[in-house]
Amino acid sequence: MQREESYIGFYRRKKKVGSFAHQTQSSAVRRSGEGGKFSKMFLWTGSRAAQGSQYERRTVYQKIREHSYLDKRKTVTALKAGEDRAILLGLAMIVCSMMLYFILGITILRSYMESVWTEESWCTVLNSSNIGDMTCTFSCGSDCYEVSKYPCLQVFVILNSSGEVYRLSHTEETLEINPECFYVPKCKKTCNMTVIESIAEHFKRHQQFPCFHDRERKQENVLLTRLYGPSTLFHSLFWPTCMAVGGTLIIAMVKLTQYLSLLCESISKIKR
Repeated sequence: MQREESYIGFYRRKKKVGSFAHQTQSSAVRRSGEGGKFSKMFLWTGSRAAQGSQYERRTVYQKIREHSYLDKRKTVTALKAGEDRAILLGLAMIVCSMMLYFILGITILRSYMESVWTEESWCTVLNSSNIGDMTCTFSCGSDCYEVSKYPCLQVFVILNSSGEVYRLSHTEETLEINPECFYVPKCKKTCNMTVIESIAEHFKRHQQFPCFHDRERKQENVLLTRLYGPSTLFHSLFWPTCMAVGGTLIIAMVKLTQYLSLLCESISKIKR
């Protein structure tokens, strides 16, 4: 009986010890399982954070590239618009200069080519006198014309190179209006006599002066001043020429800039 009780007590203690050992082992296994799960969760979280940081870096880099691409595209568009405007400006300048050349060609250049008073020499006043009043017609309104008079100052000069006597006219227009008079004032209702008197006094003080005559000396008049001389032609054609040259230079500079930009772009692509 005592042996049975002792055996039963020993068995219970052994069972308790076994159950305690089993609980300890199960708790250890549970802890190890939880530790593995925690380590797995830590690794997964770390890899996710690393992937997130890489994604953020890629996103920032893509945004920078997009911004740089957009800025570059805007710059290229602005440059192209400016180049187009510059080319249009150059073409407009060339067209305007061609129109001015056409207008001057049928007016001043034609008169210069038709002018026969091309030789310059020195003249000496022989005599100057007022030969009377000449009639002229002026407009007083629509379909209204009146007649007026102006004094005619006639001047004779001696051509120093040949000794021949010629009548002196102020310009080609004066010669076309009235070849007898040196100066023809603008036809008005009342003519100013002081102008004619001052011209006569000027010729009394200055006896010698340069004048223009025809090369073949077939004309009866010589000119004091040429309206369509080389200086007039130069000043008339100077500004259209400057406009044409400026427009050509603008177009040439734009084309040169485009060529250099394409050359730089091709060189950068070869280096890459």
